[in-house]
Amino acid sequence: MEGKSKHYFACGNTAKGFVNYFQTNIETLPKLFILKGGPGTGKSTLMRKIGDLFSEYDREYIHCSSDPDSLDGIIIRKLGIGVVDGTAPHVIEPKAPGAVEEYINLGVAWDIPMLEEHAEEIKEIQSQISPCYQNAYKKFGEALKIHDEWEKVYISQMDYEKADELANQVIFMIFGSKSLEKKAQVYHRFFGGSTPLGPMDYVENITADISVRYFIKGRPGSGKSTMLKKILAKAENRGYDVEVYHCGFDPDSLDMILLPELDLCIFDSTAPHEYEPSRPGDSIIDMYAEIITPGTDEANREILSDITKRYKETNQEGIKELKKAKEIHDRLENYYIKATNFDKINEMSDELIAKIKSREEK
Repeated sequence: MEGKSKHYFACGNTAKGFVNYFQTNIETLPKLFILKGGPGTGKSTLMRKIGDLFSEYDREYIHCSSDPDSLDGIIIRKLGIGVVDGTAPHVIEPKAPGAVEEYINLGVAWDIPMLEEHAEEIKEIQSQISPCYQNAYKKFGEALKIHDEWEKVYISQMDYEKADELANQVIFMIFGSKSLEKKAQVYHRFFGGSTPLGPMDYVENITADISVRYFIKGRPGSGKSTMLKKILAKAENRGYDVEVYHCGFDPDSLDMILLPELDLCIFDSTAPHEYEPSRPGDSIIDMYAEIITPGTDEANREILSDITKRYKETNQEGIKELKKAKEIHDRLENYYIKATNFDKINEMSDELIAKIKSREEK
């Protein structure tokens, strides 16, 4: 029987720079295999192979926000293992090197003399990548300031008393008087974000098997993230495990709270991740209709049109920089692919797979 597969980002290219939530997703794993080695050594291919070989188990696929077709990690919690890319910029804090974290250096398969022949070209290409990301973060930061203008329009028309009442109603609707006598486990992630392919998300995959889904509608500044933060606090207080999905644009803002033990999620269903109810357990919470002065959109049509245009254009400039960074990275990767002995990589892959299989027998 095929297990479930969940897809998400643990790192993001955001308006606050590169943000890494890797640690909260791997810290409870008894065994972590950390892959070392530069681009083109087959780390992502190996992780996909592991996912295919152990497909009877539920798997978590952690995608790379700088190249969504590539993986940063795979987790099989039933076996207590994770296999992750341990190269920069993924910072992984070891708990017990050797005992918990095992490092696998795929770089031993390189033809070093071949790489040395192209040292200057490699260094030149590498030097071009970082400025692209810095330019992207700068553009996303400018877009965030424009987004703040957008929010102010609605914040000035918000009924805060009604907002508090609505949040309390939703919290009661979710939890009632129920609680669990344990400490909550909290995982921080992104369900989407800015990528070289443009904005993308895994909302439908993540929520595919969730029975109850609340779609929050509204406008920037209408209190969606604030409500989600209150729900997060209540879930932790009540002992419920939580998957916290941050906004891929502004990580200080939340886009979704998923509560596995309640078979429930509530998420921001506005652009660029706008979805509509399609199943019996789906319902809408309309923040604009509930707490914003009627006619706000109409009264500010010209202002909002200008803000929206500037916001989209500035964001797109950031996306172009991410695309440029990927194109440069692909050129760099070609040098390493040509210098990698994939027979050696396959041997190391088989050894790793054998270690994972041995955990099935425990």
